[in-house]
Amino acid sequence: KMSGRRSRSRQSSGISEDQINDLIIKLQQLLPELRNSRRSDKVSASRVLQETCNYIRNLHREVDDLSERLSELLANTDTAQAALIRSLLTQ
Repeated sequence: KMSGRRSRSRQSSGISEDQINDLIIKLQQLLPELRNSRRSDKVSASRVLQETCNYIRNLHREVDDLSERLSELLANTDTAQAALIRSLLTQ
């Protein structure tokens, strides 16, 4: 019964299992952690999705860190570095 319910929900969404598999493969190719996996190394969809979540979290952390560093640089208004950054941001 469970598999019937799962396949019905997939059909109602208009996405076939093959399309989902293709999307998982494309997603895997975008992830640095999994990109270099050999084709013969089968990576599960759940691993790809978990690595995607980890990668997005890491990107968020990097953005936060860079934003903080940029704010610190801009807070030092007297430095030539801050003036350069401001000029780049206003172009």
